[in-house]
Amino acid sequence: MKIIVPMAGRGSRLRPHTLTVPKPLIPVAGKPIVHRLVSDIAKVLGEPIDEIAFVLGDPAFFGEDVVSSLTKLAEELGAKASIYRQDQPLGTGHAIMCAAASLSGPAVIAYADTLIRADFNLDKEADAVIWVKQVEQPEAYGVVKLNENKHIVELVEKPQKFVSDQAVIGIYYFKDVAVLKNELQYVLDNNIINGGEYQINDGIKRMMSNGKVFVTGQVDEWMDCGNKNVTVETNTRMLGFLQNDGEQLVSDQVEQENSTIISPCYIGEGVTLKNATIGPNVSIGNGCVIENTAIKNSLVQTKTVIKNANLDNAMIGNNAVYDGNFTTVSIGDYSILE
Repeated sequence: MKIIVPMAGRGSRLRPHTLTVPKPLIPVAGKPIVHRLVSDIAKVLGEPIDEIAFVLGDPAFFGEDVVSSLTKLAEELGAKASIYRQDQPLGTGHAIMCAAASLSGPAVIAYADTLIRADFNLDKEADAVIWVKQVEQPEAYGVVKLNENKHIVELVEKPQKFVSDQAVIGIYYFKDVAVLKNELQYVLDNNIINGGEYQINDGIKRMMSNGKVFVTGQVDEWMDCGNKNVTVETNTRMLGFLQNDGEQLVSDQVEQENSTIISPCYIGEGVTLKNATIGPNVSIGNGCVIENTAIKNSLVQTKTVIKNANLDNAMIGNNAVYDGNFTTVSIGDYSILE
């Protein structure tokens, strides 16, 4: 089994946090988004992963530190890491084809800006599986249309009339991903463009028209990391799941003085808390210093200093210095507010 992970976009909706760090490497509940996503997919599949192919963007942004991080992730899952580059932002179909050399055999394709919680048996009799989640406002999503056999027969983007409430979440299984590769090659060769880009959906629609059987896979939870507010919400939800799973979320190397931690919270190594109330629903990365501060429902990355603050629904980057009585904030790496 292979996992293909297109992650070339820089994440403009999550700025300023993605000005120095690619969005898939922003930590949620103490672990980068892409690491958590790939690990959870591997757990769901329940079988050995031979290769994980990552499609990255500009080397000046997705540099050697990113490559090293992703290689280590693959190795931890017992897989080979393959690194590809998408030199132009030409869409999802184009991104997948940048990994053409890895597109053979059974594979999962997953976009690295979402997180899931799932527990199901993969239907390997079908030619492909599209993972979906029931949503309350299907007109805001791409959805699947099913026939009487529960096979997917159409993909509809943001339907104005009701088609179904099963939204496509951006994770796919192909019994032989080479079939998708061939159809996407046709899309590229014939310059089939939608929304100014080459889309995976056009390859999938060609597979459907050729009689390939697509079915749905359901996830229990689908969490977005598209912008600051939903990323903070996703951090909250993930902390709850991890606490219920019995994971240790607070490092033994946290220094506390006159401080209170209200679970669930993730607190990394080398964090100093002085006259602080942390939680609930807070993630604090390694090496942070928090003094005379209350924080709840927030996400703080690494090596940041926060003093004299009362924070709720905040997202603060790496190596920042924050001293003041603001409330709802979103500041990126190396920022200073005093």
